[in-house]
Amino acid sequence: MEKITKYIVFKLNNQSYGVNVQQIRSIERIQKITEVPRTSPFIKGVIYYQGETVPVLDLKERLQLPETETTEHSRFLIVMMDDMQVGLIVDAATEVIDIDEQIIEAPPQIIGGVEDVFLQGVAKLEKDLLIILDLKRVLDLSETTEVKEVIQEIEQEEV
Repeated sequence: MEKITKYIVFKLNNQSYGVNVQQIRSIERIQKITEVPRTSPFIKGVIYYQGETVPVLDLKERLQLPETETTEHSRFLIVMMDDMQVGLIVDAATEVIDIDEQIIEAPPQIIGGVEDVFLQGVAKLEKDLLIILDLKRVLDLSETTEVKEVIQEIEQEEV
């Protein structure tokens, strides 16, 4: 029996990636990011989204991909990660597609320069491969703690 799941497709350096649509809260245009000193390089700062302080991560930097310029197509993917909202910077969010879970294969050790620890699998689509990211693994425990501390620090400054 087919199990169809919806995925948001986005671009990082002209490569297509996908994440389960249930992990995405919103797709937003890039806005000004308030930098936070003394954080890991992939933590770009925070934004205010619907009244909340949301840390922003550069997904390319986190996945150790080459950096490119932000364009008018760049977006924030607002996602839930470890019970907190996080904004991920991507080059573009292109479409929502249905994927039969049977066509998703286990990821190779490294694909497109991205380590397999971040990957859920690879889907063979008609035109190309779609790398499926596992957002639960994008941050390890110490990084999750650091991101939560950034939020607390910013919120304490506001009081």
